[in-house]
Amino acid sequence: MVVVGITDYAQKKLRDIVGIELPQLQKEVKAGESVGVIESVKAAADIFSPLSGIIVEVNSKLLEHPEIINKDPYGEGWIFKLKASKLSEEKEKLLSPENVY
Repeated sequence: MVVVGITDYAQKKLRDIVGIELPQLQKEVKAGESVGVIESVKAAADIFSPLSGIIVEVNSKLLEHPEIINKDPYGEGWIFKLKASKLSEEKEKLLSPENVY
């Protein structure tokens, strides 16, 4: 199980997040596929799945309180959970918070 969100860097670039289109539950996705949209007062940005797998849970709290992403992107601001199907093959391509800048 993998918890997916956006980086602190990304939420700072978007600034005030005002809306989100969450991914579809039980949808099978491929790494790099667009699964939703984040809207800020500044712009809209696609949410991409970092890994291949099936979306098993979404953070529905964000529908009413998308600003949680700005306040706590690595905690309460998670977006979806993914049952990864190719983790061993794809994990080396993932970024850590330390190397996104």
